[in-house]
Amino acid sequence: MKNLKHVILENKAWVAERMQINANYFSEISKDQAPHYLWIGCSDSRVNPNEITGTGLGDMFVHRNIANLVNADDLNLMSVIAYGVEYLHIKHLIICGHYGCGGVKSALSDASFGIIDKWLVPIKNLIQRNKKDLTDISDENARVNRLVEMNVIEQSRRLAQVDMIKKALHERDVVIHGWVYDLNTGHLKDLVIIDKLSQ
Repeated sequence: MKNLKHVILENKAWVAERMQINANYFSEISKDQAPHYLWIGCSDSRVNPNEITGTGLGDMFVHRNIANLVNADDLNLMSVIAYGVEYLHIKHLIICGHYGCGGVKSALSDASFGIIDKWLVPIKNLIQRNKKDLTDISDENARVNRLVEMNVIEQSRRLAQVDMIKKALHERDVVIHGWVYDLNTGHLKDLVIIDKLSQ
């Protein structure tokens, strides 16, 4: 584990590397932001949106929470969506989960995780609605991963029902994408959400 002094030194090395490539790098990106993507992903420390997509600083407007949930009562998320869609005019909205998600595993468990239990209620409800399909999967990892995919589809539907997104989908060429990141391979899987939103 890196100590904090080492992290600061790594930052200095990163700045020097960027400046060597482009002496104007920081003055250019500090002018204004015009991201192409709005990313709603899991807080998991192993899933870094820019790193796994090969995008740079300024390319993604990012919101992260446990199990990449879309909750209309979450003022943080709703503010991110409002700013990203209405003011930054982002067209590509990405919901990205990841296989082996700890939040999804917790929702499948009977154990209590304190305040997190309340946060995971939408996934618990999703489990109840799909109980038979999930119990038919005997392998625990496969069951978690199937629920991860179901959750991405469900959160994409919830995003499509947010009033400002409904309006944006109707008036502009805004697109919702549902992806899953595989920690074991590093690959992203596109769940082709466009076809599933109307189901």
